[in-house]
Amino acid sequence: MKASHRLLALLVAAIWGVNFVAIELGLRDLPPLVLTALRFVAAAVPLVFLVPRPSARLRYVVAYGLVLGVLKFGALFTALAAGMSAGLASLVLQAQALMSVLLAAAVLGERPARAQVAGVLVGSVGIGLLAIGSGGHATVIGFVLTLFAAASWATANLVMRASGETRPLSLLVWSSLVPPLPLLGLAGVVDGGQAVLDAITGLSWRGLLAVAYVAYVSTLVGFGIWNRLIAQYSVARVAPFSLLVPVFGLSAAWLLLDEPVGATELAAAAIILAGLALVVRRSTADGKNTTAASEGRKPRVRPGRGRLIRSYDTSAR
Repeated sequence: MKASHRLLALLVAAIWGVNFVAIELGLRDLPPLVLTALRFVAAAVPLVFLVPRPSARLRYVVAYGLVLGVLKFGALFTALAAGMSAGLASLVLQAQALMSVLLAAAVLGERPARAQVAGVLVGSVGIGLLAIGSGGHATVIGFVLTLFAAASWATANLVMRASGETRPLSLLVWSSLVPPLPLLGLAGVVDGGQAVLDAITGLSWRGLLAVAYVAYVSTLVGFGIWNRLIAQYSVARVAPFSLLVPVFGLSAAWLLLDEPVGATELAAAAIILAGLALVVRRSTADGKNTTAASEGRKPRVRPGRGRLIRSYDTSAR
């Protein structure tokens, strides 16, 4: 992966880390499913009138909207409303990195390199350490819903990759038309129709700012960049960068919400960074070998092995 694209992946991680604070603030004024629905209404309108239709088939557009919008974000926002702290949610959600790599290997045949698998596993150890050492910051239902959101995100990554979409922003905008009605219907069942109507008509400035951030910055900018990277590379090479989201999420929650950050959190963040370093180092090595091959140079020979290292990443098919 190019250095500029790694920087873009880091930018997305920072955007998504701060996103948990925005969600937490929005939930102080809005029911979780209503906030989720408004997120996708704002992401779709008016851009749906300005961007071309996706090149992917309709079933992929609908599937992406349902899995990402209704399942992933519906579950995540509900988890935060049910007592999951913003910082811990940003950690547990990154179980999607390991899930994405495993699902991509099983369903799409994308074979991750050993260093990539090792990096995801190391990062997952850091997330597990945080989950174990952060007792009292989550309810059982909040934790379970966040894990479900992680699995849904991993599935959405596969849908994006399988769609073959050449215009990721178009897919993101047009698929945002799918979640609002199912989410508002669920909100009517859970919270009551009058509560939904009151929440929308009585939207505060804090709620508006939260919707604006999660819709425009997190969804359009964040997922726009993310989907473009997945389309260009592979799930196995891009998904591990989300392991950095908890580092930014914990920092933002500490600065803006006064959520505590102790020695356990700092140690786990260091482990997560070490895992990401493995993935980035492998991606950089693959890029150098590919460049060497394209320029007519012989690829590296691993000392003592007497065989050529492949000059391509088998995960990027």
